[in-house]
Amino acid sequence: MAETIQRRIDQPPEKVLQAIQDAAEMWGAVWHRDSGGGRLGLPVVQGLRHGVVEGRLETGAVDGGTELSLEIQDHHYTVNRSAVAVLTLGALGGLSVVLWPLSPKLLQLAPIGAVLALVAWLLVVSRLRNSGVDDFFDLVADLTEHP
Repeated sequence: MAETIQRRIDQPPEKVLQAIQDAAEMWGAVWHRDSGGGRLGLPVVQGLRHGVVEGRLETGAVDGGTELSLEIQDHHYTVNRSAVAVLTLGALGGLSVVLWPLSPKLLQLAPIGAVLALVAWLLVVSRLRNSGVDDFFDLVADLTEHP
């Protein structure tokens, strides 16, 4: 079953469709307009995963605005392998810090382990971002109000 994401924007449909075109260009999305909407290929980022969400975007006039409805038909995600490798090294470093009381030989590795864990945090975790369909719809709404 395909997932559907909906949003209401208090602007006329033609203005919303133009904002979708502008937002797609800004976002790096693929937008093919046809009557009543179009096909959207939207690049998304979800933490350590990134990919593309594809679907049919319908617009419909409702009382005083436009209803956007994206039916997600396909999605492709890949994992950022280099970030996972850095996090794995950080986790191993963190384990050396935690486990040294059980094995005193690990005490020599504890400072290096602390540095590895801190580096993993600074390089990966502090920079994780999310951008998805809701963020794209927020951009469309902003562009209808402030072109």
